[in-house]
Amino acid sequence: MSAPQVTYAAAGVDTEAGDKAVELMKDAVRATHGPQVLGGVGGFAGLYDAGALLAYRKPLLATSTDGVGTKVAIAQALDIHDTIGFDLVGMVVDDIVVVGATPLFMTDYIACGRVVPERIAGIVRGIAAACSVAGTALVGGETAEHPGLLGPDEYDVAGAATGVVEADRLLGPERVRAGDVLLALGSSGLHSNGYSLVRKVVSVAGWSLERHVDELGRTLGEELLEPTRVYASDCLALAERAGVAGLHAFSHVTGGGLASNVARVLPPGLVAEIDRGGWTLPPVFGLVQALGQVPWTDLEGTLNLGIGMVAIVAPEAVGGVLAHAAELALPAWELGVVRPADPDRDVAGAPGFVAGTKGVDGGAVQLSGSYRV
Repeated sequence: MSAPQVTYAAAGVDTEAGDKAVELMKDAVRATHGPQVLGGVGGFAGLYDAGALLAYRKPLLATSTDGVGTKVAIAQALDIHDTIGFDLVGMVVDDIVVVGATPLFMTDYIACGRVVPERIAGIVRGIAAACSVAGTALVGGETAEHPGLLGPDEYDVAGAATGVVEADRLLGPERVRAGDVLLALGSSGLHSNGYSLVRKVVSVAGWSLERHVDELGRTLGEELLEPTRVYASDCLALAERAGVAGLHAFSHVTGGGLASNVARVLPPGLVAEIDRGGWTLPPVFGLVQALGQVPWTDLEGTLNLGIGMVAIVAPEAVGGVLAHAAELALPAWELGVVRPADPDRDVAGAPGFVAGTKGVDGGAVQLSGSYRV
């Protein structure tokens, strides 16, 4: 008796579906291409003409990679897949912008249990749309079908981007001085961090994603799937207008929350003073806290609490940066000030004192007061 015939399709991989997905997405991908992108969709490698870098005196390349995390579970549950790309692009390119670099190009990777062409194309169309907002070319990607490892309707996404900055325009801790002012740039919502906590709170409360929540003005699922704000173009515009003498650093508020990410871009010996009562939290954050009785210290160490990016600017540049942010329709407000460290009160373990996060030997943040919800 002969053994049964085993094909790639019988093993759960449909190459024809993958080809159809590429056909459905390629126009959206091409829309992100300028003259610097060579070749078409589907090549083994994306090609980018780096000739413009010859005009730089000392170009520094910046690179970043990230994923979306468990927010993809919300997209899968709601069967809405064309917004998750904004979360991916925001997590990747806005880390590059922190150093003042212009993101040049990006690639993506999608692993799934089963290729559904329309779903994969929807994900990539979202990525391409976000790349257009960021001014970044989507030059390539990969979709991998992993039957048996992922369920038929499960997927995960990741991406990587490369950017460039002139060496003498590099932003970061070396430029920050005592007296500098922290400006908050508002988030669009939860963005793409802390969803393991949020999903646990929702599960314990027994709430459905279809539940209408009055204080949110929409369903819970719609709120949780709100796309991440992509700051790249706006931050670069603020930096260009203010110059390195006026805008010294950015901090992208992602995993770890506000204080831990601000501390990463401060030099040793400086502390950022932030009053928790300096802004009103968007409703979703108070909802998560109350629904799960989440300790505030846990919440502020996990979620962005309404601030997706922080700009650290010279005091004389504050008015100009805030005015330019208003022109860009970017919510912004004064958040705190940078001061010299005080060895008598800036002590590890003190309430609200955050230092040494992410393995960075840098400055610190002192949080005080209570949040307004």
